[in-house]
Amino acid sequence: MKILFVASEASPYVTSGGLGGVVGTLPKALSRAGHDVKVCIPLYRQIDRAKHGIESTGAHCVHMGKGEIWCGRARCEHGDGVEAWFVEHGEMFDRAGVYDEGGNAYPDNLGRFAYLSKAAQQFCKDTNWIPDVVHAHDWPTAPAVVFRKTWDAWYSPLEKTATVLTIHNIGYQGTGEKGVLDFMGIGPEHFTPEKFEDYGRVNFLKAGIHFADCITTVSPTHAQEIRTPEGGKGLAMYLNDRSWDLFGILNGIDYRDFDSATDKLLPAHFTADDLSGKAECKRALQERMGLWQDPARCVIGLVSRFVSGKGLDLVQGMMERALREMHVQAVFLGSGDPAFHAYLADLQVRFPGQVANWIGYDEALAHQIYAGSDLYLMPSGYEPCGLSQLYAMRYGSLPVVRRTGGLADTVWNYQEWDGGGTGFVFDEYRAESLYYTLGWAVSTYFDRRHHFVEMQKRAMAPVFSWERTVPEYEKVYEHALRRVRG
Repeated sequence: MKILFVASEASPYVTSGGLGGVVGTLPKALSRAGHDVKVCIPLYRQIDRAKHGIESTGAHCVHMGKGEIWCGRARCEHGDGVEAWFVEHGEMFDRAGVYDEGGNAYPDNLGRFAYLSKAAQQFCKDTNWIPDVVHAHDWPTAPAVVFRKTWDAWYSPLEKTATVLTIHNIGYQGTGEKGVLDFMGIGPEHFTPEKFEDYGRVNFLKAGIHFADCITTVSPTHAQEIRTPEGGKGLAMYLNDRSWDLFGILNGIDYRDFDSATDKLLPAHFTADDLSGKAECKRALQERMGLWQDPARCVIGLVSRFVSGKGLDLVQGMMERALREMHVQAVFLGSGDPAFHAYLADLQVRFPGQVANWIGYDEALAHQIYAGSDLYLMPSGYEPCGLSQLYAMRYGSLPVVRRTGGLADTVWNYQEWDGGGTGFVFDEYRAESLYYTLGWAVSTYFDRRHHFVEMQKRAMAPVFSWERTVPEYEKVYEHALRRVRG
C-alpha cells in the first residue's frame, strides 16, 4: 500500500509529545513491512535543515476557498525507505513556535493547519504519487479527511483514496470561528451539528470523525473511554455512531532508539541479564543533577509536559511528604505550567541534594533519567496511551501509574505474593493514592529486592515494538479501503 501520513509534527524534526513520536516511528515500521510510506509536516523555523539534509524541490499551487496560495515543497530521507515532505510557507510556518508563542496560541491556527492538509494532498497529485490511504493525526490534520470527501470526492486522482484519522488526545479538538470554512472552501451545508458545528463554532476533530473512513486511537482502553460522556469530551455520541469503524491500537516504540545495551546517550550500558551498568547510570544522573551520590537512595524520575491531565496536582499533594518520610530522591524534566515550575524550584531549594529539576527539554537527559531512575512517576488523570512508561520500562525504571487509558494496557500491577508485575498501579485520582502506591513501590525496592529486580528484567523485554502493531494498522487500512472501494 501507498500511505501518506499528514501531521503537525514528527520526530526527529519537531515534537511536543506522543503524536510526534508516533508519526516519526510508525511509518518506518510500515515501510519495513513492505509499504510505500511518506510523511508530510510543515517546515517550521525550528527545524534544522542542514542537520536533517532537507532540500527544496519546487513550488506548488494549492487551491483554497478564496483562491490560490503557493507554497514550496522540501524533502529528506526519513529513514527505512520513508520520504519526508515539508510544506514551505514563511507566513504560516516560519514562526518561533509550532502552535503557540509565549503560551498564547496563534489566532490563525485553524487556517494554518487546514492549509497544511490541503498542500499535502496537492503534493501527491503534482508528483503523481497517489496514496491508497491518507492517515491524518489529531485536529490539525483532520481537514485532510474533510478535503478528501469534499474537494476530492469525485473526478479527482484521490477519489479512491481511503482516510484514517488517529485521535492522540481528544482534549484538543481544534475549535474556532466558522469563517475558516470560507478560507477552506467548505460550503455552509457542512456547518451542521453532525459535521463542523459545535455551539456556533467549528470543531475540526468532530468533522474528521464524521468524514473519516476509519478512526483509531492509541490504546484499546482509551477507545472505550472516549465513548463515555466523561472520556469523550463532548464527542462521545459521534464516536458511538462510528463504533464499527473505531479501533484502539496500542502505540509502540522503536527499540533501536531505546536500547539500554547500545544507547549512545548513556554513560554506561546494561541489559536485563546484567544490570550492573544501571548503577553507574544512577550515579551519573545524581552527579549531573547535583543530588547526593548515595547508591542506597531510591531515585524517582518524571519526564513530562507540565500540563493539566498529567497528574501534577497529585505530585504536589504528596511529594513533600514522600521526601520527608521515604529514603528517596526525585528528578523532574519538562515544561509547561509556570505554577508547577515555581513549585519545583521551591522544592529544590527546600530539599537540596534530594530534588533536582530541569525546565525545558533535553533528549540526552531524558534518556539518562529513564536509565538512572529506579521508579518512574506517571499519575495521569487521563493518558490515551503514553510512551514515557514504555521508555522507562525498557530501561528498568518501574512505573508508578494510575489505571487509565494506555497505562492500564501496558503496566502489569505488582503481585506481592509471587513477584509478578512490571510496575505499581493505583485507581483513585487522589494524592493519597499516589503517596501510598509510591510507598508500596519504595518498600518493594528496599524490602523485597529480589521481586524488584525480577520486575525490572520483565519490564525490559521488548514487547511493545511497532512490529507487533503494524498488522493491526494494516487491518484498519484494509477496512477503510473496503469502505471506499466497496
